Amino acid sequence: MNMSTEKTYIELYQQFSHAIQKPCAPLLNAPRDAAMDAFIRMGFPSSSIEDYMYTDLSSAFAVDYGLNINRLSIPASPNDVFRCDVPGITSWVYFVVNDSFYIAPHQPKLPDGVIVCGLNEAAEKYSDLLKQYYNQLAPNNEVATVAFNTAFAQDGFFMYVPKGVMLEKPIQLVDIMRSDVDFMANSRNLIIIDEGAKAQFLECAHTADGVQFLSNRVTEVFVGENATFDYYSLENTHNKTTNIASLYLRQAASSNVLVNEIVLHNGLTRNDVQIDLQGEYCQTMLCGMAIGDKAEHIDNATLLVHAKPHCQSRELYKYVLDDSSVGAFSGKILVAKNAQKTEAMLTNRNLCVTPTAKMKTKPQLEIYADDVKCSHGATIGQLDETALFYMRTRGLSEADAKLLLMYAFMADVIENIRIDVLQDRIRNLVEKRFRGELSKCTGCVVCK
Repeated sequence: MNMSTEKTYIELYQQFSHAIQKPCAPLLNAPRDAAMDAFIRMGFPSSSIEDYMYTDLSSAFAVDYGLNINRLSIPASPNDVFRCDVPGITSWVYFVVNDSFYIAPHQPKLPDGVIVCGLNEAAEKYSDLLKQYYNQLAPNNEVATVAFNTAFAQDGFFMYVPKGVMLEKPIQLVDIMRSDVDFMANSRNLIIIDEGAKAQFLECAHTADGVQFLSNRVTEVFVGENATFDYYSLENTHNKTTNIASLYLRQAASSNVLVNEIVLHNGLTRNDVQIDLQGEYCQTMLCGMAIGDKAEHIDNATLLVHAKPHCQSRELYKYVLDDSSVGAFSGKILVAKNAQKTEAMLTNRNLCVTPTAKMKTKPQLEIYADDVKCSHGATIGQLDETALFYMRTRGLSEADAKLLLMYAFMADVIENIRIDVLQDRIRNLVEKRFRGELSKCTGCVVCK
């Protein structure tokens, strides 16, 4: 492996370690050195590693990015440029600009006990709480991009919903990348949903400038016993953006979790999702969809760990790939020895609209219990010529017929959105995307 890129960042860390730690709470600084040692051992992931055989991230990191180690203030007023265009949605809206939580002049009023703030602020003010959770799920010794994030991240987003509190509207986090030069941001999210609580969370990724961006984001989520949590992520960036998003979620007994990841526009995307069902009677729905054209590259790698009995999970990912876009999916369900009465189903369906589009898929089951109901399957195909011909004979143009088939193909992923107005808006955005009309959200002037 060519370690020249790694050497640059290793030397940067060693030279500026004090500057990285200076503005940060001790809790964020404590694991940095060990994480950097792990990164030195692993290096950036390349296609020679099995988990990254379809997505070489080492080349993405080779760009000469700027990092805001000294926490210089970057002019930004996201409230002036972002207006959510989901008709009828009411949400508490927050912003992370690059890797810094944006402190608005007037913060939203939240229910008693609910905390939303920057991660570094939370580590200072609520250190006893964060000590129980921060860096507890992140696999620093196994995943190089996570170790890199732990070493360099200085801020991000924190959310805590206390026991029994049910939020009546979603929390929305808008991640905006903006810079005049090629730029890298390492941000960190920590979300805690306590026992019996209920919350919905929508994270949107956008780009404000036409330079090359690399966003390396790690999110840790803890969902307590009998709690309910929805996590939606929406990426609508430009084709010079590398987006690396790592989500690690742990469920306690009888919790209900929905994760829905949507990629509408991107450059290179790697989404890693690991959900650990650590209590009995957990219910999990993990789904996602990706729409690619031109030379876009979308890679989703998922792991569902059934550690306890009587849990149910369903997983559904769908891709529609056009032009020379590339898709990759690696999904694994692991059922532990004592996780009897597990029910788990994994499905990956893919459409390659053109012969030059490529899709690689690898669904896997690893089962150590004997009383389970588990299945997995994957398909890669093209648009149904018979259905196209039928619709053409009914007067539809070829373009409209293709659009209807692609839209219908994605419908069941969209139906797994439990916010009605968001579901309607995603339907509209997907249709516009297939028509080639979605260059930016109408309510967000930062999207390119």
